[in-house]
Amino acid sequence: MTPARTHDPIARLRGALAAPAATTRLQAALAAGTDPAGEQVEVLVERCAVEPDFFVRDMLTWALVRHEPAAVAARLLPELTSDVAQARAQALHTLSKIRHPGTWPAITPALLRDPDDEVARAAWRAAVTLVPDDARAGLADALATQLGRGGPDVQRSLSRALVALEEAAADVVARAASAPDPGVSAHAIATQQLVQDPDAGFDAVLAEAHRTVALRAAPTVRDRPDADR
Repeated sequence: MTPARTHDPIARLRGALAAPAATTRLQAALAAGTDPAGEQVEVLVERCAVEPDFFVRDMLTWALVRHEPAAVAARLLPELTSDVAQARAQALHTLSKIRHPGTWPAITPALLRDPDDEVARAAWRAAVTLVPDDARAGLADALATQLGRGGPDVQRSLSRALVALEEAAADVVARAASAPDPGVSAHAIATQQLVQDPDAGFDAVLAEAHRTVALRAAPTVRDRPDADR
C-alpha cells in the first residue's frame, strides 16, 4: 500500500530532502528557495549538516540565502560549534554568502585553525568576507599562523584569503617568507607571487617557491667542508 501523502509542507520538504535520489533532493532545495518561507529554515540548515552531494549542498545554501537574512544567520550561528565538521563548514559558507551585519564576531580563532581542513578553509573565506576594516590586520596575523598547513588545495585557499586582505597582510606575509620552517617560508613566498600575478597557477608558483627556499638553504661553495681542498 502506498503511504498517504502528507499535507504538511514542511514534512514534505523534510522527506524530499532525505530522498535517496540526489536529483529529488536538488529539486526540493530549489523549490524551497524559489518559494521561501520562514519555517523552512530549520529543515534546510539541518540538511546542510548531513547532505553528501556537493551540488545539493550548494542549492541548500542558495535556498537559505533567499530567506530572511537575520533569521537564517541566527539559526546558523549555533552550527559553528557543532561536533559535525560538515555542519560547521556549511554554516560558515552560508554566512559568507548572506553577509549579515554582526556575524563577524562568530568567526573565532578556533574556527580559523579548525583541525578539519574543510572547516578551516570555509572559515578563511568567511572571515575575509565579513571582517570589518579595523580588524583586517588582526585577521591577517591569525591567518598567517596557518601558513604551511596542508596540501596544495588548502594552501591555495589560505593564500587567496591573505591576498584578499591586500595591504593588511603584506607585512605579516613578508615576515613569514623568512621563517625558519621551509614549508611556511615557501607558502608565504608563493602568496607574495600571487599578489604580483593573481592569475598565476598556484601549483606552479608553490613549486617555484619551494625551489627558492631549498636553494636559499643549500650551502655555498665556501661553506662546504671540502671547499679548501
